[in-house]
Amino acid sequence: MTLKTATDYQALARQIRQWGTELGFQQVGIADTDLTLAEQHLHQWLDQGMHGNMNYMSQHGLKRSRPEELVPGTLRIISVRMDYLPPDDQPEEILRNSDLAFISRYALGRDYHKLMRNRLQKLAKQIEAEVGTFGYRAFVDSAPVLERALAEKAGLGWTGKHSNIVNRKAGSWFFLGELYTTLPLPIDQAESDHCGRCTDCIDICPTQAIIAPYKVDARRCISYLTIELDGSIPEPLRPLMGNRIFGCDDCLMACPWNRFATPAAGEEFLPRHGLDSASLCELFAWDEATFLKRFEGSPIRRMGHERWLRNIAIALGNACHSDATITALKSRQQHSSEVVREHVNWALAKLESS
Repeated sequence: MTLKTATDYQALARQIRQWGTELGFQQVGIADTDLTLAEQHLHQWLDQGMHGNMNYMSQHGLKRSRPEELVPGTLRIISVRMDYLPPDDQPEEILRNSDLAFISRYALGRDYHKLMRNRLQKLAKQIEAEVGTFGYRAFVDSAPVLERALAEKAGLGWTGKHSNIVNRKAGSWFFLGELYTTLPLPIDQAESDHCGRCTDCIDICPTQAIIAPYKVDARRCISYLTIELDGSIPEPLRPLMGNRIFGCDDCLMACPWNRFATPAAGEEFLPRHGLDSASLCELFAWDEATFLKRFEGSPIRRMGHERWLRNIAIALGNACHSDATITALKSRQQHSSEVVREHVNWALAKLESS
């Protein structure tokens, strides 16, 4: 590390916030590396098996909760947030129409990982031009990083009872990113908890995955079931999933603080391919080539075509009985995937018994 002499780190921190805003981040905060409390909570959660098959959560030792072990020399983490809520969005209407597909709002537009990481790299280069060479590394949901704990320490919000970060002025509809640095920057004050007695997020969860305030059992969470879980989804949970085929936003939609949420400013996160109002039958008809083509540059692409069909089959089984729904399901009864066939047959049996 070759820093210019006599760096004014207070002034640099102010400049970093300004640069971050100019790059399209809605907020920038700075945290130290002490995640002792978060580490305790993480290990308790892992010991209870609530991470399901997300084995990567425990594969990196203490690097997730000790930033200086992941990136040696790290002193401070610059934490940023970026709004993604589409303007004029009406997710409740999609959930009420069982023939339509509900996709988590964060996945309707462009993949945020590369976009935010590129902007964090630009931020690092601006800092470097100001102070000289220093150590840094940018992360956007791409490594063992406790991004929510860091965002909380950096003053971007507090951890709500649904385990997401909540901001008093912006709600929860935003992405998080981090820039690990070797700079001794002044740190921001952590936000205090403002959930109070509210339990709206707990009460509305379709699968009762929020088993206690601030504790989510991923094995019951629809986001985990539709995105992370490989293979068969437990039958008792299938009827509770409704028409949610990729993720679930119910806990965010229920949070009173989201009345202050601001729609995304740019076009990056606007819905593509009509995903904000697409029919289940339409999406179920996509072959793998269409799936891969339509989801270029989308976070949905990572789930693969098999899980896509599996999830839609469940949603079709939860839809109203119709000739179109039955025809769509029967078109996949001979699919090469055993997982797809199993969920198609479950859906057909459910509709025929209704």
